Amino acid sequence: MMGEIIPYNARILVADAKRAMLLRNAGNAANIMLEVEEVIQAPPNGPTREQGTDRPGRTTSGSHRSSLGDVDLHRLGGERFFYSVVEQLQSVCADRDISILFVAAPPKALADLRRAMPETLRKIIVAEYDKDIVNLPLSEIEKYFGS
Repeated sequence: MMGEIIPYNARILVADAKRAMLLRNAGNAANIMLEVEEVIQAPPNGPTREQGTDRPGRTTSGSHRSSLGDVDLHRLGGERFFYSVVEQLQSVCADRDISILFVAAPPKALADLRRAMPETLRKIIVAEYDKDIVNLPLSEIEKYFGS
């Protein structure tokens, strides 16, 4: 068990950089039974070299010229995905009156999710787990959160 009690009807967001699932505990704290409510897949996000071929921009300041840093288009695509996850999560939480949310994601994805979340959504988060479990079968995720 992760140390937190997952009550009936609580939601769990499990995510990584390519997929996010919103789960609902249809069981109770002693016998967790997770149901999938929403699945969000990231659009294809190839490496930066496949997304853009332009040279870095240049800037001039007086008689000095310098190039600007390269934009990591792959990273920007990942950030866009987390913002879309948070946007969809906000709408689901408002529609279904969700007041308890647990979040599980790898450390980097968890940081990106935090950065994308508004304060209203952060307030309902009870616990965060830095684990990559989104690709596990539902029964394994239940074991992860169960006692």
